[in-house]
Amino acid sequence: MTSKFLVPAALVYVLLISSSKADRNLSNVLIEEDSLLYPQERHIKDLRQLTFGGDNAEAYWSFDSKKITFQSNNRSWGLQCDQIFYTAIDDASMKDNRPDRISTGEGRTTCSYFLPGDSLILYASTHLGSKECPKEPERKPGGKYLWAIYDSYDIFVADLKGNIRKQLTNTKGYDAEATVSPKGNKIVFTSTRNGDLDLYTMNIDGTGVKQITHELGYDGGAFFSPDGKKIVFRASRPKTEEQKKEYQKYLKQGLVAPTEMEIYTCNTDGTGLRQLTKLGKANWAPFYHPSGKKILFSSNHKGTRGFEFNIFMMNDDGTGLEQVTYDKVFDSFPMFSPDGKKIIFSSNRNNHGTRDTNLFVGNWVD
Repeated sequence: MTSKFLVPAALVYVLLISSSKADRNLSNVLIEEDSLLYPQERHIKDLRQLTFGGDNAEAYWSFDSKKITFQSNNRSWGLQCDQIFYTAIDDASMKDNRPDRISTGEGRTTCSYFLPGDSLILYASTHLGSKECPKEPERKPGGKYLWAIYDSYDIFVADLKGNIRKQLTNTKGYDAEATVSPKGNKIVFTSTRNGDLDLYTMNIDGTGVKQITHELGYDGGAFFSPDGKKIVFRASRPKTEEQKKEYQKYLKQGLVAPTEMEIYTCNTDGTGLRQLTKLGKANWAPFYHPSGKKILFSSNHKGTRGFEFNIFMMNDDGTGLEQVTYDKVFDSFPMFSPDGKKIIFSSNRNNHGTRDTNLFVGNWVD
């Protein structure tokens, strides 16, 4: 691996050169892990790379903190577009081995999450619309970066062998981005069933659907607070008539421009809506710190180019902004294990100049 932090690794090697063979082997492992960190990244230690190729993202923990589920389009795994996988975290070895696939292998998938008990995983998929991967938005030189909001997405529940046990949504339009409350009683998701991209909650079995955001704009990527009483999410809020027309024009085409988003919170019933960031550019992928008093999120507000994303942390009222990661290209999708000991995220670090986005897991240091 190419080291991001060579001096400490070399120093440790010198100090340990006279140790036993077993100690040297252990030290080399630790050096390799530490070399994946930038010197400023004081909140993370013993960082370990989990995947090695393709785009790997949205890795979310099981309730017992022992497994993860994630999406990948790794071509070496025979994939044409994102599919859902899971693996045990302690013995995860995905450099030469493909983990267990949960999704059908048809269509495109996104946003998987363990249900209470860790024997079932929910995820969104387009496979009922078509077995083929849906077309990605055309990227025109100088044009806006656009996300596709496929109207064939619905939310499903599968067991760990990939057998679909239940379909939770069955309405016209986009239903995706579902996550589960730590209390195990509610699901929050994004839907266009009312003509806009709003947040909804439902019971674990898909009943009791309730709309909780109502303003024009994209509301998505929502997560519950550790006590299950609040929700944090990303949102765009077009203000001018021109911005509103552009947003609605894209939405009719099944597209959204995610270049201007801020972080919001609300109570689980939608009351108490509050904007936390006013940083400009794109602020997204928020997740609560185990204490419930801080929030991590990804942002490009410090970058001079649009793709420079790093992970930041702030208090739950938006104050006390602190930078957590320092990759030169992309760090995002931070998530704490339920026991609060580990953090997992996606990054372009250590990809040897490719466009690969891989998963990294490390121990969290407050």
